[in-house]
Amino acid sequence: MTTTVQQTDSAVETNDEVILAVNDLRTYIFTRAATVKAVDGISFSLRKGETLGIVGESGCGKTMTALSLLRLVPRPAGRIVTGEIVLNGEDILQKSEDEMRDVRGRQISMILQDPQTSLNPVFTIGNQLREALGIAHKENKRSMLGRAVDALRSVNVAAPERRLDDYPHQMSGGMKQRVVGAIAMSCEPGVIIADEPTTALDVTIQLQYLRLLKEIQANTGLGIIFITHDFGVVARMCDRVAVMYAGRIIEQGEVRDIFNAPAHPYTQALINSVPKLEQRVGRLYQIDGQPPLLSNLPEGCRFAPRCAYASDQCLESYPQSYHMKDGHYADCWALDPAWQGTPIAEFIAPTGRTG
Repeated sequence: MTTTVQQTDSAVETNDEVILAVNDLRTYIFTRAATVKAVDGISFSLRKGETLGIVGESGCGKTMTALSLLRLVPRPAGRIVTGEIVLNGEDILQKSEDEMRDVRGRQISMILQDPQTSLNPVFTIGNQLREALGIAHKENKRSMLGRAVDALRSVNVAAPERRLDDYPHQMSGGMKQRVVGAIAMSCEPGVIIADEPTTALDVTIQLQYLRLLKEIQANTGLGIIFITHDFGVVARMCDRVAVMYAGRIIEQGEVRDIFNAPAHPYTQALINSVPKLEQRVGRLYQIDGQPPLLSNLPEGCRFAPRCAYASDQCLESYPQSYHMKDGHYADCWALDPAWQGTPIAEFIAPTGRTG
């Protein structure tokens, strides 16, 4: 499959209004054996009408980042130890739990990865929608019923009036994912976190769901954080990309910059992992090795043990963040002008995937 970078509709609608800013966020899980640094000092921002993709392998900290933004880190072991999460001008880390109940759903919401486990099997779709709507709307039963029908209609659920009485097991996977999306957007939040929402869907339904999200975003100015491991989805959905590895964001930039001129060997490796129909190969590309344990992180670059171009400097200390161009940053010692190893131009080749 050839990954084509597209200029998304939301990029046209995006303005400079930053609705979410995350600064030096660190979320650790404290166990008797060790401290797991699930999120270890990440920073990014999201503008109104923009889609930010967070991409990386399983276990790199993507979902824990999402849970941190909602202050739903598993307790008592999990804890946000430092950082800022500024949502609509307010640091939500300073809010009490009662105050956070007014933030979740109304200002920021989340579409979970598996609709099968997100929906309660013993309640109807209508009951679960009305419960979500009740967070923001204190109305009579008839008005809430109308809002629930409108919520299902907004995500293109056929015959929404009849579907309100259905139970989750009576719906297909794609339909359940639409319902989960309707619940997340029912209170009209400004930010939606979509945690790999298309993983359980087949390719055809996946495309329909992605188009639906873009349509809703174009109509509402919704800011979306799209968590995925699929660079093909990133190319279709996102305006900017943050590449995560072992709890850190190791590269961040516009989609076109990331695809056409990746500045980190890990980013290049992820892009090369996407199969290309126009190339005949005996074996698909793979990234050798495994990510480090988040409870036992190396001193230097966390990708160095898997990087064929790492030097002693990479193993000894973590690289600083280097500025490539406006909005494009990467953490790699090879970007340092004083780098003595293989020139980065020799191992970071342009992908040639222009839209």
